[in-house]
Amino acid sequence: MSACCLSEELRSFSPTVPHIQRPTMNLLLRATCVFLLGLFWASVSPSSSSRFRIPPHDQVARVARFVVHQCDWASMATISTHKPVVGQPFSNAFSISDGPKDSSSGVPYMYLTRMEVSVQDLEVNPVASLSMSLAQTDYCRQQGFDPQSPLCAHVILSGSVIEINGTEEADYAKKALFSRHPEMIDWPSDHNWFFAKFKITQVWVLDYFGGVKTVTPEEYFQASPYKTRLATGGND
Repeated sequence: MSACCLSEELRSFSPTVPHIQRPTMNLLLRATCVFLLGLFWASVSPSSSSRFRIPPHDQVARVARFVVHQCDWASMATISTHKPVVGQPFSNAFSISDGPKDSSSGVPYMYLTRMEVSVQDLEVNPVASLSMSLAQTDYCRQQGFDPQSPLCAHVILSGSVIEINGTEEADYAKKALFSRHPEMIDWPSDHNWFFAKFKITQVWVLDYFGGVKTVTPEEYFQASPYKTRLATGGND
């Protein structure tokens, strides 16, 4: 083939090259934009771990308040009154709230019925413990922390359960619980539900390496889960 003919062939072919590449480049550009947009939304999404601003691990009382406020339920251990495990620890899950979201009191409130097996234990002996962990949220999974890891902050509260029906505190407990557990509003009225609070006598915190740390109730209630105190609570 002559150089002239080859040149003519190339000229006739060249206009089709951009025609093929342009859609391909547009698709690549579009895919890149979608990917970057996805990263952006992941970084600002409410479900992202970025919404968790955990207090520094050396501020133990603040960490305890933070965990209690983030958790919507706790494992409560009572001393069993039921055969064949009379006198043994008995753990059960309960919905809790220390206040509406972003309004922490520090006091775990509960909505209970005497029909419940653990509440029957409490009527004989009100002493109990409550366990809560950030493994109950998305945080530890997103960070790759095992629930038993000390980096997956968890708290154990020692104390007793006290009924508060007929008190001013019951109004706050109702607001705290129903705002975070709206299903409770429709629970059967013939179960004779009542509001209760957990009176804290000791706080145990594991949020970092080096073993468990303890916090007194006074230290606990003086601390805030936030940089600025939003609510005040107490055992009284």
